[in-house]
Amino acid sequence: MAILFAATFPERVEALVIYGSYARRMAAQDYPWGYTSEERTRYADQVESEWGWENDMYLMCPSADAAMAEWWGARARASASPGSARALIEMNSLVDVREILPTIQVPTLVMHRSGDKDSRVEEGRFIADHIAGSTFVELEGEDHFVAINPDQIVDQVELFVTGERATQSTNRKLGTILFIDIVDSTGRAIAAGDEQWASILGTFEETVRKVLDRHRGRFVNTTGDGAIAVFDGPARAIRCGCDIRDASHELGLAVRCGVHTAEVEERGSDIAGIGVHVAARIAQVASEDEVWTSQTVKDLVSGSGIRFLDRGDHVLKGLSAPMALSSAVG
Repeated sequence: MAILFAATFPERVEALVIYGSYARRMAAQDYPWGYTSEERTRYADQVESEWGWENDMYLMCPSADAAMAEWWGARARASASPGSARALIEMNSLVDVREILPTIQVPTLVMHRSGDKDSRVEEGRFIADHIAGSTFVELEGEDHFVAINPDQIVDQVELFVTGERATQSTNRKLGTILFIDIVDSTGRAIAAGDEQWASILGTFEETVRKVLDRHRGRFVNTTGDGAIAVFDGPARAIRCGCDIRDASHELGLAVRCGVHTAEVEERGSDIAGIGVHVAARIAQVASEDEVWTSQTVKDLVSGSGIRFLDRGDHVLKGLSAPMALSSAVG
């Protein structure tokens, strides 16, 4: 639609920005990157049958964590019925703007992530090659979903539209992230029912906040089935995780915690950065009722009296090198 509008009404378009797109959805002799009709039918069948949960998440957002997966399913159920989702796929299968591309006269930026699984990077290059004077930028990553690393995309748009590169945020500092995950939250939610589970989560959050206050930690946000907090000291983060684990037992809940120290970027009340994702990944592999830490955290609290058990090297999702993990005893 953006390509068609820019070609039809160039006087109303300042610039055209295309991300993760394609000129044609189905394969053709001169467009080999599209889908065959059989592949497209199988995809439509899968989306329609799985629309209640994972549907197309692993195609559009392969790096999704548990919180993203839960949000993705809720978003799918709230936005369209399974039949409507299938109808959208079938409609998109008819898209073909190849003949329109050479008519584009406005400044055009085409961006594509190199590992995009929904549309291949060659499709982005095809669009750029057929729009005179366009700029093509290949981005790292495999997630089609724009909310994953959005600055990577928006910074390019800002540079293209304004001619100035985005200024880098300086609101970064060292912090220790505590990621708390409720074990088997889906099963517990089903057993309890929506109303009771909402009440349990409310009490859990209140408990977490009280324990955080005692250990001078800052509550960041909830994850749907857990919480994230940040500390200016790793020892307090570990001891807080152990106390939250014990307090959760009184609510009939079991948790597992991940602790990692890294540079974090403060965005209002929220935090961002690779360290946040590492803490989440550590929590995902941690055992029930245990507080697992990275080697960085273990080294930093040397002499604090906190004892650890070696949990071996683990390859965490999204990280290439194995990471040595330990569990805090206490």
